[in-house]
Amino acid sequence: MNYELFISLRYLRSKRKHVFISVISMISIGGVALGVAALIITLSIMNGFQIDIKKKIVANSSDIVIMDQRNTGMSDKAEIAAVLEKNDSVVAAAPFVYGQVMLRYRENTSGAILKGIVPELSEKVLDIGSKNKTGPLKNLSGNSTGIVLGCELAKNLGVTLGKSISVLSPSGKATHLGLIPRMQRFQVVGIFDSGMYEYDNNMSYVLMSSAQKMFSMGELITGMEVRIKDMFRAKQVAAQLQDALGYPYWARSWVDTNRNLFSALKLEKVIMTILLVLIILVASFNIVCTLIMMTLEKTHDIGILKSIGARSKSIMRIFVFQGGVIGVVGTFIGTIAGYVICRLIDKYEFIKLPAEVYYLNTVPVMIETGDIVTICIGAVLISLLSTIYPARQAARLDPCEAIRYF
Repeated sequence: MNYELFISLRYLRSKRKHVFISVISMISIGGVALGVAALIITLSIMNGFQIDIKKKIVANSSDIVIMDQRNTGMSDKAEIAAVLEKNDSVVAAAPFVYGQVMLRYRENTSGAILKGIVPELSEKVLDIGSKNKTGPLKNLSGNSTGIVLGCELAKNLGVTLGKSISVLSPSGKATHLGLIPRMQRFQVVGIFDSGMYEYDNNMSYVLMSSAQKMFSMGELITGMEVRIKDMFRAKQVAAQLQDALGYPYWARSWVDTNRNLFSALKLEKVIMTILLVLIILVASFNIVCTLIMMTLEKTHDIGILKSIGARSKSIMRIFVFQGGVIGVVGTFIGTIAGYVICRLIDKYEFIKLPAEVYYLNTVPVMIETGDIVTICIGAVLISLLSTIYPARQAARLDPCEAIRYF
C-alpha cells in the first residue's frame, strides 16, 4: 500500500479510538449510499412497470391488428390470409368482430366492449385463455349464447357463472317507430382475470357468429389479429404487411396502439432518473465539504509532508483517494441495500397499488444489470470529480505558512 492511500484511509478514521470512522465521513458515505439505493430501486420499479405492462398487453391483445381504414368491415379474408402465409414471421392469425354494447343484469348496467372470436383460432393469438379464473375461452366453442366476462366487469354487474345477462347493441332494427336497439340474452360461461384493470373492466367475449348477428354485420369481420415469432419486431413486421396489403387496409403493432402509455412510462423514468441523480450530486457536495474541512484541519500535516519531500501531486492524491474511498464504499453499500430492497418488494409484494389507476395490483420489480453498472460507475465518477477542487487547494498550500504556527 503506497503512503498516499495509507494517509487518506487514516484521515477517514475518527480521532477516538473506539470509533472506526469519523461522523463526517459516515455522513458523506451515507449520502452516496442513499442516492445509489434510491436510484436502483426507482429504475428497477420503472423497468418492472414497463416489462409487466408489455407482457399483459401482449397477452390480452395480439402483436399486430389488421383492419379496414374505411371502418366498413372486411370481407377479403382469403386475400389477407394469403398475405399472412407468405410472411415467415407470422405464427398465427384469427378474425374478430368488435363493438361497444351495454350489459345488463337485474338492476345493474355497464358499458363494455363485445368481441366476437373463433376460440380455436384466438387461443393461438391471445394468452388470455390460460389466465382465466373460472372457465377459459374454449368454453365458448359451439355455444352461441355463451359469454366470457372480465372479473371486474362481472363484479360490477354482480354476476357469477351460469347467470344470464342481457346484451344491448346500438346497431338495432329499423322500424316505423324508429331504431330499436338489438338485445340478446347470453349465459356467463367464463370469468377471466388478465391482471390489467382496463381489460378486466371492459372486455367481454362471445362467438364471432353471435357478435356478427348482434352488430348486423352478416359475414363481415372487423379485422384480423396476428401473432408473430418475436413480439419486439412487431413494428417492422406490421410495416411489411402494410406494404403487401395496401389500401384500404392498415396494420398496426401493439407498440403503436399503446404508444401513449409507453411514452408516458419512458418520460417518467427519465424524470425520476434526473431527480435521483440530484441526490448523488448533493452527496458529492458533502464530500467536497468533508475534504475542505479535512484540508483546514490537516494544514500542519500537509506542511510537514511537503517539508520532508512530498510533492504536490502526492498531496492531491491523498485527498482524491479519500473522496474515492467515500464514493466506492457508499456506492457498494447503496448497491447492496438497493438490491436487497428490490428483492424484498418483488418477493413479498407488500406495496399495493390501485389497479384502476396503475393497471397493476402490486409494484413490479425488474433489476437490470446494465442499470446497476451505469449507476455505480456514475456515482464513483461524481465522487471523484467532487475531490478535484479540495485536492488542488490542499496541494497548493505553502509548507512555510502551513507549519509557521505549529
